[in-house]
Amino acid sequence: MEQAAEVPLMIKVVAVGLWIVVFLVWERLRPAAVPPAAPRAGEAAFGWRRIARNVTLFLINSAISPLIVVPLSLWAASHSLGWRPDWWSGWQALLLDIVIMDLLIYAWHRANHVVPFLWRFHEVHHLDRFLDVSSAVRFHWGEVILSAVFRMAFIIVLDIPIASVIVFETIVLLSAVFHHSNVKLPAKLEAALGKVFVTPAIHWVHHHAVRRDTDSNYGTLFSFWDPLFRSRSPNPRTADMRIGVERRFEQDLPKLLLRPFQSEEARAVGPKSLPEQA
Repeated sequence: MEQAAEVPLMIKVVAVGLWIVVFLVWERLRPAAVPPAAPRAGEAAFGWRRIARNVTLFLINSAISPLIVVPLSLWAASHSLGWRPDWWSGWQALLLDIVIMDLLIYAWHRANHVVPFLWRFHEVHHLDRFLDVSSAVRFHWGEVILSAVFRMAFIIVLDIPIASVIVFETIVLLSAVFHHSNVKLPAKLEAALGKVFVTPAIHWVHHHAVRRDTDSNYGTLFSFWDPLFRSRSPNPRTADMRIGVERRFEQDLPKLLLRPFQSEEARAVGPKSLPEQA
């Protein structure tokens, strides 16, 4: 099974790499928003140091992936319950698997905001003060491992083939790069895409530093889960929307790595006078 997964994994790496390059260029040629000029008092520095933090977190997770994430997925696929009927095969089955897995990722993402233990790790992703391509790969290694365990469970229970898992993960990464990117799309095009897929305008509201917006717009690939489960924010994206976590502050890399293991008091650092609203 490991050899059978090597080619799809290589295709995934190449596809995601090229996609990232495209959006890196695009968001610099046609940005939708301008980054804050300077960090707020008590926060880690902005600019290239922010990019370095995000990329370093990505490199840590890239090292973890072949050691933990990929083996867990392969093990789960080889130990699935084996109940899938013969008719559930081919490209139709792949499409159905993608829809099912996206619904499960929606539920997992929502749980990361509701369950305090999971939020400790997911908060690292949200502390980013701006959104661009680098934000799409900024996650704490603990969240990556917890997500892999969750994925392993539904692979086993739903008897999902490893090929479907790899295709879905590739699509999710492509979607994450897209909806985290700072690209300016024509309004009509983005509105049309947003009826089915998660766009930057939808996802940026999820990163608004106001908790009621942060706890909304959980979709990853398809945008219809949030209206269906009443978790869509009514607020539109604005160019000056403050990104981050309400009453929480960006930190340097070592503190970000330790943050999920700190007490609530230690995590609530920064000036107390920061306004809650953007």
